[in-house]
Parts: sequence; structure tokens; C-alpha cells
Amino acid sequence: MTFLRRFLSVLLAGSVALGGMAAHGRDSTPKGAFAPGERLTYDVKFGFLHVGHGAMLLAGIDTVRGHIAWRAVFTISGGTFFFKVRDSTVSWFDTASLSSLRFVQRLREGRYHADRDFHIYPERAMYARNDQPEIPSVRQPLDDVSFIYFLRTVPLEVGRNYRFDRYFQPEGNPIIIRVLRRERVTVPAGTFNAIVLQPQITTQGIFSEKGRAEVWLADDSTRILLQMKSRLSFGSLNLYLNKIARSP
Repeated sequence: MTFLRRFLSVLLAGSVALGGMAAHGRDSTPKGAFAPGERLTYDVKFGFLHVGHGAMLLAGIDTVRGHIAWRAVFTISGGTFFFKVRDSTVSWFDTASLSSLRFVQRLREGRYHADRDFHIYPERAMYARNDQPEIPSVRQPLDDVSFIYFLRTVPLEVGRNYRFDRYFQPEGNPIIIRVLRRERVTVPAGTFNAIVLQPQITTQGIFSEKGRAEVWLADDSTRILLQMKSRLSFGSLNLYLNKIARSP
């Protein structure tokens, strides 16, 4: 696996380390956290080399099995002359509880192609992949994308460590997150006050203990993802916020 595929393949999966706090009640999304039409774009770099682009779009409201749901789309593309990546991931999650309802991946990474469609049932703590039988999930499940939005609705206290168990595939739990510090950070989109996190998961990759990754979130009501840096044996893999666009 090339460095770019390794980075991009764990970017979303590793994002589960950014969520999973105690459940909120109904109508839990704080005013100003996010709104339909918000689009965040990112530059992906290996060291100083620009190798790709990413985007997160909160596309709007849908209905899934009678639930009113947010629809969020994450896309990432890039590569080198010998290896190309073009991935698209869509998450539908309840507008009140933020629990995941459906999660679809369309992955195109070099010669590797995969299409996955997960139907998630929070009320029964079950999920099904494509047309396969249902298997156990967790209470109030969150997927790779909905985790990121969920994090934006909850407080994080500097100096604390958190253990979370809400990823919809139980084998992905537990997840540990350390809240390290606050600092001022400059990215292509501007200069922001930030809160810095160190996520850790049990799998190998950027968010493992050896990956030494840090994530910067805006230290305000929006809590948008500003940048991510990881130092690995083969180099530094980084993500930087390039642009913020919001609908009127």
C-alpha cells in the first residue's frame, strides 16, 4: 500500500476517534454548530508535497425509514502519476440524536474498488452490509462521518482522556481521545483559535499509538476540523483546511 492510500484509507476510519461521548437528548445540536450547505475543503500533503484534496459537505435534510436525517458527503481525491484515489462517502444521521441510519462508501484507490452500503438500525442496535444478514451493532451508533459532526456538538476539557464505545461496528471500539491543549493555528483558510486532540485506536495506522497524530478543531461554537498532522516512519502526512463555504 502506498503512503497516499494508507493515509486516505484511514482518514475516515480514524475519524471515529473524534466522537462517542455520552448520548444527547432530542434536539441536541447547539445553535451555530453546523447548518445545511456548509462545505469545508482541505489540502492533503505528504511533507511539503501536495498530493490531494478533500471536502466535507452537509448537503441537506433527507428522510430515512421515517427518521428526519442529515445527509453529509465526504469526498477525497488525489495521488501521484502511478496511483490515483477517488473516494466518496455519504452518511445519513438523525437530526436530533445524531445516530447513524445509513452509511455508503464508493472507494476507488488504484486498482482497488469497493462499494459498501450499510443500513444501521439504532432502535435495535443492529446493522446490515449490502444484502447480507443483520449483525449486532451498538446503542446510539455513529459512523465515520457522523462521528465528526457529533464531536462538534459536545464540550471537550483540556487535560482529560476519554474512552468511547459508539462506533457502529463494535470491533472498532474502544476509542481513546486525549485533549492536549489550546493554541492559535494558521491554515490556508485563515487563523483560528484551536483545541488540539490526540486520538488513538487499536488498529495500525495514523491513529495508532505509533502514529502520534494530532487533530486541531476550531475552539468556538463551530468546532470545524482545521488540520491534522501525523508523523509516521515513512514521513509526515498532513491535512489543512483550505476554504469554508456556507449557504446564506
